[in-house]
Amino acid sequence: PRTSDWPLMQSPVPTIMMVLGYLYVILFLGPRMMENRKPFKLREVLVVYNCAQVLYSLFMLYEHLVSGWFWDYSFKCQPVDYSDNSKAMRMANLCWWYYISKLSEFADTLFFVLRKKDSQVSFLHLYHHSLTPLETWFLVRFLAGGHGTFSNLINNIVHVIMYFYYMMAAMGPEYQKYLWWKKHLTTLQLLQFTLVFIHSAQLLWVDCGYPKLIGAFLLLHSTIFFGLFSHFYYQTYKKSSKSKPIKAE
Repeated sequence: PRTSDWPLMQSPVPTIMMVLGYLYVILFLGPRMMENRKPFKLREVLVVYNCAQVLYSLFMLYEHLVSGWFWDYSFKCQPVDYSDNSKAMRMANLCWWYYISKLSEFADTLFFVLRKKDSQVSFLHLYHHSLTPLETWFLVRFLAGGHGTFSNLINNIVHVIMYFYYMMAAMGPEYQKYLWWKKHLTTLQLLQFTLVFIHSAQLLWVDCGYPKLIGAFLLLHSTIFFGLFSHFYYQTYKKSSKSKPIKAE
């Protein structure tokens, strides 16, 4: 009841329609419109957008900590506080802002299409950006707080670093020498899903009132993403390095 009247929370239909609209634009409308056009540069737009995402992620990271994870929440098992006290409502509000952040990330893919970076629009990318708005809608509507928000906390940490990398990459070739740590960004994402898996697995044998079904879903979710990112890591860094010809000394 606390979140039922909040914007976009009355029904999942608007979120589902936005995801379907996103997929239509990315897979059909966008490529068709860009087919006979030169790719857009978007350098300044990308710098501003990625900087905004860094600040947004820092804001949510801070809110996750002060709303529970720094002082009050148990890392073993944390039920949802469904009361109207100020800290519980602060976490619930944060969950809504986290949901909005997943809608804002549709722009990541739109920029790929406008710049004709078709190779970046992978199955992993589309799966991630299509699924997370639906997951976070459910989070806000029924589980605004508690154990599951740990994955949001970790995701915010990763996104601060990730969008900072994208911001520097958008600044131009002169900043490429500072981006040697791209490979480690994927390693950090793999670590993220490992931590979420371990944290969620505790729900299977510790009972604090948080739904075990959601814990099982988080286990499946983190396993799928770990597999997809591992495949991406292998294809990008391991396989490509093996295929490079050996130069004669």
